[in-house]
Amino acid sequence: MRKYRKREHVENYLRANYRGNTLLEDVFLPHNSLPEMDFDEVDTSVMYLGKKIHFPLMINAMTGGTDFTEDINRDLAEIAKRLQLPMAVGSETVALEEEDARESFEIVRKIVGEDGMVLSNLSGRLSKEDAEKAMEIVKADAIQVHLNPAQELAMEEGDREFKGILENISTLTKEVQKPVVVKEVGFGMSAETVEKLYKAGVRNVDISGFGGTNFFEVENLRCPSVDMTDLYGWGNPTAYSLIEAKKLGYEDLHITASGGVSNALDLVKCLVLGADMVGISGELLNYLIHGGLEYATQYLEDLIHKTKVIMLLLGAKNIEELSKVNWKATGTLKELLD
Repeated sequence: MRKYRKREHVENYLRANYRGNTLLEDVFLPHNSLPEMDFDEVDTSVMYLGKKIHFPLMINAMTGGTDFTEDINRDLAEIAKRLQLPMAVGSETVALEEEDARESFEIVRKIVGEDGMVLSNLSGRLSKEDAEKAMEIVKADAIQVHLNPAQELAMEEGDREFKGILENISTLTKEVQKPVVVKEVGFGMSAETVEKLYKAGVRNVDISGFGGTNFFEVENLRCPSVDMTDLYGWGNPTAYSLIEAKKLGYEDLHITASGGVSNALDLVKCLVLGADMVGISGELLNYLIHGGLEYATQYLEDLIHKTKVIMLLLGAKNIEELSKVNWKATGTLKELLD
């Protein structure tokens, strides 16, 4: 059933038409007419999970588990290798249950090689043993632990018990030898959630805000007998979630921003708001499915180039300077922050 569901998720994402608002459009960035720098001085390198990464973009968790999704992971891994980007695989629960599902995840490490960065992925209910198995499958540099109560509740066969997950995550941060990144799946994290995770020992979060893949709609397309359309607008927008997490002031908290990031301006705004890394998934999948490997690669190459253009127009030579840009909030985002 998990295998079939994996394919359904991809197909239903491509069928989905609801578009939420990340509120990134409400972030105003000031143009700098005197940047006093040359284009080739722009440095986009960052440190992420202990490794130097040449550009702050991660191909975020999407899929795996079937022949169909193996083809997707193969192409995504090829893009990650070409552009030297980190990549996270989709939930590996199916690979722990069925031996023949492992190849769809193993292919990622085979393609990116030893020097590439790969993150494994499991739910917040995973045990230390599960985590170690999942990481071994892809020879992971870190593990994403996803939080998805809204998605589970939208699934007819989904979980209905959510007690003990925070304690379990706390245990994992102590027992797992590699970094643990706690990730939402598209509904955003509140400041209270991030604070609880931090106090539980988590130092890496992916706020995965509302405005990207909408799992209420994706799951509703799988099970239309229960109309969930009135909940399609549920969630904390990406920009708001990111600002709230950053306002907590934890200097050793590393934040990945994802959820509806589709272009260079979105990416730059996330970095200006304080993200250490930016994740992209749905938009890249669209380019890959509809245009193929070369089309998707070109999309990200253009995004990287335009990010450098925007950095120069903001007068920021590197990501650290970008995080100091004096941005302003407008519209709904300003109302929420006020």
